[in-house]
Amino acid sequence: MNTVSCIGHDWEDIPDFLGAKYGEVARRLDLSFNQLRSLTGLKAFSQLEELIVDNNLLGNDLQLPRLPRLHTLTLNKNQFTDIEALLEHLAEVTPALEYLSLLGNEACPNQLVSMDKDEDDYQRYRYFVLHKLTKLKFLDTRRVTQWEWSEAEARGAFMKVVKPKNDQDTASDVRSESTTTPYTPLPRGSKDVRNHKGVFTKCRYVYYGKHSEGNRFIRNDQL
Repeated sequence: MNTVSCIGHDWEDIPDFLGAKYGEVARRLDLSFNQLRSLTGLKAFSQLEELIVDNNLLGNDLQLPRLPRLHTLTLNKNQFTDIEALLEHLAEVTPALEYLSLLGNEACPNQLVSMDKDEDDYQRYRYFVLHKLTKLKFLDTRRVTQWEWSEAEARGAFMKVVKPKNDQDTASDVRSESTTTPYTPLPRGSKDVRNHKGVFTKCRYVYYGKHSEGNRFIRNDQL
């Protein structure tokens, strides 16, 4: 197998010379430990079978050219936070994919990313990935079992891992809402002081004057 290894060059893009020189002959390409945010330079590597792009800066908007022979793809330790679009894209452009690894990404919920994740979180992630990529034999470091295939077929569509908003995002949303629409108990029609109109509406509470201490001191001739 013709292997091309370009590790640790701090590349932000795949240089054109790489595809011109090795694109037709490379079967295995290792681009780990660079600064890659895009893989558009892979268009020249039409015969690629294995691609290793660990420890880069790839994110949710990753786009790959069609790689019909690619069976192994490792994207460990990148910046994926939501993998649904990625999985759908891979199903389209890498039809022969059998081995995928996403360890070290926020979208892969295991203890490499966060200590508050457990095996149940990780297993749900596996079901969702297998639901999207139906030809996988290995996911991350584990072989896919027949039991997992059965569960993925039955429940995988409902196992999407949703990233909750953090406290900072929530506080920002609250500040934004309070700035644009300040709270007021008044009906909408009474807010503009320059064009004020009386507003009549119904109230859900009815007061009958029962148990009111003030009623003891009101004489009949004052009613």
